[in-house]
Amino acid sequence: MHGARLSPRERLVLNAIIDLYIATGEPVASQAVARTFADRDGLSSATLRNVMAALGEAGLLEQPHTSAGRVPTAAAFRYYVEQITQAGRLAAGMVASGIVEGVTDLPLSEARRDQIEESYSGVASTNEYLERTSHVLALISHGLGVALASSTSGQVLEHIHFSRLTSGRVLAVLVTQAGAVQDRVLVLDHQMAATELESAGSYLNENFRGWPIERIRTEITRRMELEREAYRQLLASVDELCRKGALAGDEAEPTIFVEGIANLINLELDRERLRQMLLALEAKQRLVELLNAYVDGRRQEVRVVVGLDEASPAMQDLVLIAAPARLGGANLGTVALIAPTRIQYQEMIQAVSYIARLSGRILDVPSA
Repeated sequence: MHGARLSPRERLVLNAIIDLYIATGEPVASQAVARTFADRDGLSSATLRNVMAALGEAGLLEQPHTSAGRVPTAAAFRYYVEQITQAGRLAAGMVASGIVEGVTDLPLSEARRDQIEESYSGVASTNEYLERTSHVLALISHGLGVALASSTSGQVLEHIHFSRLTSGRVLAVLVTQAGAVQDRVLVLDHQMAATELESAGSYLNENFRGWPIERIRTEITRRMELEREAYRQLLASVDELCRKGALAGDEAEPTIFVEGIANLINLELDRERLRQMLLALEAKQRLVELLNAYVDGRRQEVRVVVGLDEASPAMQDLVLIAAPARLGGANLGTVALIAPTRIQYQEMIQAVSYIARLSGRILDVPSA
């Protein structure tokens, strides 16, 4: 029995069980469901037990060995999310594989919107927005908040500025033509004077404004081989600044912000399974691969993946809710939360969608 073939009664009972399980975290007994439907005809305790048995045979409920109650399976949660997102945009194949997409327009409560917007007070750059997002999503989901910056692939240089911080450390502020502001602290092999930094910034801005960022370093290397000796020192300085990440492209380590690991320590898992799960989540490259696998930065939609056991067996009881954040026509990055499957799905889907769309307003760039 697939979710689409559930009878109205089975659907009603399954939703009630999932709601009770999300609210209490305890296996749900037929008596608890009966209390929910106390005023409904045709839903006696015996009928409910029969319906729950049928849902169990369909793989939507399972019974822990130590309890008389039932808990929803990953398949049940997928079906539950499908109903939340029902707008005729869901692909059956995606849902069957544990992926649901197409959520962008669900409303969020005014109180939650106010809480989110207040959390972004003072944010002025892309990195600040992404770092704050990981904190906000960890806070409201009681799970893991994750924000991954996109690579500079496809972005176009508007302006770059260098400021000397301390000996060998330079702040690079990069502005793209889409309006994204990225700041990085560069650790150089040798000290550069303020005049060298000013000359390097002027050279890049005058020669490469309007260029795709990933092409600039290649062109600088080419010019170093061709330009006369008078420009060699300037180009060497520019080249080192770029090699250290001023114009970081796909070859640079991705910037990812993660917060909320401690939220998951209280999960009722045996020690070894908890250890394996935390190891998987602390491996930032694993998180980067996870987000890149499930989120398409070109499509403005939320993705919900129930059960992350494909990424790691220890993550089978976790759900990913993620969306691309855009700035103008460019992809800014990915915002996501990873939490136990027992989560307030509708509110968290709405929150991720809202935060992803908030980037343009926070950074004063109209959404595409």
